[in-house]
Amino acid sequence: MTRRPRRNHTPAFKAKVALAAVKGEKTLAELAQQFDVHANQITTWKAQLLDGAAGVFGSEPRAASSAVDVRTLHAKIGELTLANDFLEGALGKAGLPSAKR
Repeated sequence: MTRRPRRNHTPAFKAKVALAAVKGEKTLAELAQQFDVHANQITTWKAQLLDGAAGVFGSEPRAASSAVDVRTLHAKIGELTLANDFLEGALGKAGLPSAKR
C-alpha cells in the first residue's frame, strides 16, 4: 500500500468545506467523501472558521502586545554594542584572537 503524497489545500477550498460543514445539510462522513478530505480535518477547519468569524466584522480590538517600544529596543542595542566593544578590547589586550574575522 503506497502513501498518498501530502496535499496542500487552498484557503478558498478550506472555507468552502468548512461552510458546508457549518450548514449541516450533510453529515461529516458525506462531506469527507464528497471533498476527499478526512472528517477530522473538516472538523478542524470548521472550528477555525467559527473561532475566526468574529474577526471578520472587526468586533474584537487588536492586541496591544504587538506594539513595540522603540526606545527600549534602542537602549538594548546600545547596551549590547557597548558590551561587544568592551569584550573586543579585552580580547585584544589579552593577545587572544577577536571575534571579528
